[in-house]
Amino acid sequence: MIDSTVDARLDRLAAEMETGIVAIDGPSGAGKSTVADALVDRLRERGIGVQLIRTDDFATWDNPVAWWPELETDVLQAFIRRHDYRYRPMVWRDGVPEPGRPVWLRWEPLLIIEGVSSARRRIAPRLSHSLWLDGGTAAERLERSVARDGEESRPMLERWQRFERGWFAVDRTRDRCRVLD
Repeated sequence: MIDSTVDARLDRLAAEMETGIVAIDGPSGAGKSTVADALVDRLRERGIGVQLIRTDDFATWDNPVAWWPELETDVLQAFIRRHDYRYRPMVWRDGVPEPGRPVWLRWEPLLIIEGVSSARRRIAPRLSHSLWLDGGTAAERLERSVARDGEESRPMLERWQRFERGWFAVDRTRDRCRVLD
């Protein structure tokens, strides 16, 4: 559920977006996926061609952010050249990630990348918009993440929260983004 303040901001943002790369970043459990889905819906209602890529398709518990070269090669380089792109999202089987079947996406003039580290320093100069969600306290975000991923994921989600706090502190991601909440 999106609160009314973020909802109104999404309407204004959708009116500003037509082309480029948009990142929706913030800590796990902050509501990035919900906001990304709502923004994509608004853009498509306006007739804007948009594709959505989630960093969860690349990240694993053991490789939270170092997968970026794969996204660069498989998605961003093709997007910049106005080519369709293919990538292999991670598929989880019995708690173990492995590359899934290739996904093919048609080039559209707007690409949204949603997820932890999507607005990282490395891509910042190429972003047309950088959005950030705080999503409440760390405890609130953890409970939302556990509700989404299951109680058995709690230890890994706690470790992930510690990692992302360090990542965001070093990368200073939030400082470069428009904060939505």
